[in-house]
Amino acid sequence: MKKIRIYIVTATLASIAFVGCKKDFLEINTNPNSPEKVDIKDVLPSAELAIGHVMGNNFQIFGCMWAQYWTQNPYSSQYKSIDQYSPSASDFDSPWRICYSDALQDLNYVVKKGTETGKLQYVACAKILQAYTYQVLTDNFGDIPFSEALQAEDGILSPKYDSQKDVYTGIITLINDGIALIDVNATDGPSTNDLLLGGNMSMWRKFANTLKLKVYLRMAYVDPAKANAGISAMAGEAFLGTGENVQIKYSTTPGGTNPLYSVFSEISGTQNLVASSTCLDTMYYAADDRITVFYDTIAGPDYAGNTQGDYTSSIPVSQLSLPNALTGANYSSLRDKPAKAASAPVKLISDYESLFLQSEAVARGWMAGDAKQLYEDGIIANYLAYGLTSAQATTYFSQPGLGFPTGGTTEDKVQAIITQKWFSMCGNQGNEAWTEYRRTGYPDILIESVNSFIGSGRMPNRMFYPSTELTRNPNVPAQHVIYDRVWWDIN
Repeated sequence: MKKIRIYIVTATLASIAFVGCKKDFLEINTNPNSPEKVDIKDVLPSAELAIGHVMGNNFQIFGCMWAQYWTQNPYSSQYKSIDQYSPSASDFDSPWRICYSDALQDLNYVVKKGTETGKLQYVACAKILQAYTYQVLTDNFGDIPFSEALQAEDGILSPKYDSQKDVYTGIITLINDGIALIDVNATDGPSTNDLLLGGNMSMWRKFANTLKLKVYLRMAYVDPAKANAGISAMAGEAFLGTGENVQIKYSTTPGGTNPLYSVFSEISGTQNLVASSTCLDTMYYAADDRITVFYDTIAGPDYAGNTQGDYTSSIPVSQLSLPNALTGANYSSLRDKPAKAASAPVKLISDYESLFLQSEAVARGWMAGDAKQLYEDGIIANYLAYGLTSAQATTYFSQPGLGFPTGGTTEDKVQAIITQKWFSMCGNQGNEAWTEYRRTGYPDILIESVNSFIGSGRMPNRMFYPSTELTRNPNVPAQHVIYDRVWWDIN
């Protein structure tokens, strides 16, 4: 139903010593996974930045191209293989390593040392972030190391791969364990060294609840009974609301910029990414004001996208819209917006994502609430997040065909919700948008790449196991083809 590839250049985690005011705890010159006395207050932000790097760079490019927000500039070649659906296993070495060897290993250290020293708010944060990271990994790769992961000290150098179904069970346990440890009145938890939520444990609880809601909804088609039971059991819990985002904010300071912007500005500043006409044209004809913040105009007030994967296009690049600098993906020297691109945030879970998740749960009858209001609130939150107004949002969804289908079937409602979630994540949560497309098949406007290598009627549905796993871990499953579906993808 849908899939892709990327050339990855990783920033070293030394370069994540980024914001000047946080310089004291980000300048870690030794590996925090080996020393015995590294303070967990320094290790938590290291893990957060590692996650931000993968979600804001490697998986952002995969996701934004496979969700058809962006496509390859026809006058350069960095991402041709992504548009062709022809990645190599080595393209996934870096994000896999950063997730396991950096983020999850750091979080494991926080859990271990935090438990030993009684700093349980750190442990709570670490467990919730472990759950988030494992979900990203299993959603992209399928079966992954989980129950035996991160146990090299115990002699497990080749961990087994757990089924995605079992990993999901473990993820829910991690979230519940993290929530159980949260004490909003504790005074020894993280503060400014928590780059995501500033040590606000009430917000961490909302983050955990929203993450758990997402986990259950991912099962909506493959195991609706479990999804229903899990969500119903969350009655009365608080979720992320308007203005409440789990994100890392970056700066214009060298070494502290948005990871996507920093990597490509360091390479050459080549503008490899241009607007995909799949998304841009749809927004344009729907009179969607978000087009002004997700894409740049060409000469005058016009916009123009390239057909997905058509890197043989004869359209001059000067006549193609680029991703707006607010997404972090604008590197053109012709655009005077380096500060916006450099400081673009990386969003793990956004307020509008949370509102759309809640709307879907209500629409399915698994949660009390007003699905229509939550749907509209999600669109409004997305408009507000990018400097537009609630009045503009209301005008947009008041158009025929864009309002919530109150009289429709459950699936009609889900289609409307996921389609608006897809619009809202343009250039800012690409991996999640692609994942939701795989789960639901929405929006139903995505096309096959013009230069697809995987045959008619197929789209990329997973990432390849990295070459490092194929060569070093005898327990790695046989490599899948890119159009094989993961466990929850049954549509």
